[in-house]
Amino acid sequence: MKEICNKILVVDDEPKIVDAVKAYLENSGYIVFTAFDGVEALNQFEKVNPDLVILDLMLPKISGEEICQRIRKQSRIPIIMLTAKVLLDEKISGFNIGADDYITKPFSPRELVVRVRSLLRRCSDGISPLYSKMSWNNGNLEIDIDEMTVWKSGIQINLTPTEFKILSSMIKYPKKKFTREELIEIALGIDYDGFDRTIDSHIKNLRSKIEDDSSNPTYILTVRGTGYKFGSGEI
Repeated sequence: MKEICNKILVVDDEPKIVDAVKAYLENSGYIVFTAFDGVEALNQFEKVNPDLVILDLMLPKISGEEICQRIRKQSRIPIIMLTAKVLLDEKISGFNIGADDYITKPFSPRELVVRVRSLLRRCSDGISPLYSKMSWNNGNLEIDIDEMTVWKSGIQINLTPTEFKILSSMIKYPKKKFTREELIEIALGIDYDGFDRTIDSHIKNLRSKIEDDSSNPTYILTVRGTGYKFGSGEI
């Protein structure tokens, strides 16, 4: 059974890659548009209003990083980075500028289709940050990703930049179980040379600000033996 016809924009300067990805996506029922450089990518984005973008980072004219940043200024649609870059800090950089997923070359087009399907499904379920403003439990907790603001019971609360990075990363993937090491890389950077338990202190402070009862949290949940995850309520 084929998928509902979502529109996918594939951006890469290698025609063979574009052709292969396009064929696999169309075979899965998606409507595919293509671009081979940064200028064409932005033009296509404005023209077709896609539901998801597959974006190579190494592009002529305008880099994939800049395209991602420009898209994020006006849209929360999911973006999958497609690149030959394999270093962890480069991947983290991609996530920090707004990517939702990251796949490195060479890759399996079948795997890419699975990731597209999964990401679009999460978006349709309302658990991916397609919208700048989100709320949980009838407005008990409200977050504006673009403005970097948080409200608790209608009152704006002050989070440190590190606390906001942790919270925004966790709500982006509410089903994901984050290890302490992953949260450290997201919030403190890959070059951080302290103890991994440092993240526990940030989690404790975050809970004291957003939870009704920090000793019995409902948003920032502990995953025994792993780390933490976001316990989302009704959006």
